[in-house]
Amino acid sequence: MKKQPEKSPPSLSVEELARRLNCPFEGDGAAVIRGVSSLEKAQKGDLVFLAHRKYLSLLERSKASAAIIPSEEKYDRIPVIKSENPHISFVKAVEIFYKPYRPEPGIHPSALVSPSAKIGKDVTIGPFAFIGDEAEIGAKTVIFPFVAIYPWVKIGKETVIHSHVSIREEVKIGNRVIIHNGAVIGSDGFGYLQDKDHPHIKIPQAGTLTIEDDVEVGANTAIDRAALGETIIKKGTKIDNLVQVAHNVEIGPHSILAGQVGISGSTKIGKNVIMGGQVAVADHVNIGDNVIVAGRTGITKDVPPNSFIGGFPHLD
Repeated sequence: MKKQPEKSPPSLSVEELARRLNCPFEGDGAAVIRGVSSLEKAQKGDLVFLAHRKYLSLLERSKASAAIIPSEEKYDRIPVIKSENPHISFVKAVEIFYKPYRPEPGIHPSALVSPSAKIGKDVTIGPFAFIGDEAEIGAKTVIFPFVAIYPWVKIGKETVIHSHVSIREEVKIGNRVIIHNGAVIGSDGFGYLQDKDHPHIKIPQAGTLTIEDDVEVGANTAIDRAALGETIIKKGTKIDNLVQVAHNVEIGPHSILAGQVGISGSTKIGKNVIMGGQVAVADHVNIGDNVIVAGRTGITKDVPPNSFIGGFPHLD
């Protein structure tokens, strides 16, 4: 596996950058942009963005060579690219100028890959990674060093698994998923029974876990497999660092869970739900679509769709 060659960021004219962003520009279209920056830190050659006119004073003092501004704004001190959504256009510009590290395709000699594993085209498997029996890795997926993938795991295309992630047996992961360092995917759920002779009898966690397309899982997050059936994280959901998702939880599409959220077993969360940091959810709760939950809220009962809640016990 070859080292990725160092690449200088591209230099683009304002005119060319505006064309790539599909936005109009005003001012000197030949001005050269070499990178992106914040308003406060920008230097000559940098592109910045103005989200709201209340930051005009910062733009006025900025050393940036060009700015993305709202379509309705007027500004002529430096060249500007006009956008209906400057923040989204700026993110697209960042993607042009910044490419995250991606090793070259290939299997490192120190990686341990089962002969029965199915490895797709242009997959990267880093040093000391382990790929178990009959695992399937889709095309252009990147497995960084020291990842452990248990038998019968299925991973889709263009997914990125960062170092020290563990993916347990029979887990299914979709396309374009990103799993950050130290996450544990498909570990046993926390299930025990008590009787007078055996205080903590472990309940076998015989189910599995499915993570759909375009999900992102933060560092050191744990998502447990189901006791029976499956835990499921639906498409487009983003989960922050240090989040606990218990067995048999279902999280709807395009939801966001901030750091240190804890979801207890068999809870069902709808689509487009947003949870602030350290939200705690009891077991067997149903949370409707489009719910927004303030940080550190405790949820012990069902929440109807389109609610905004906070506190403990939570209040609408």
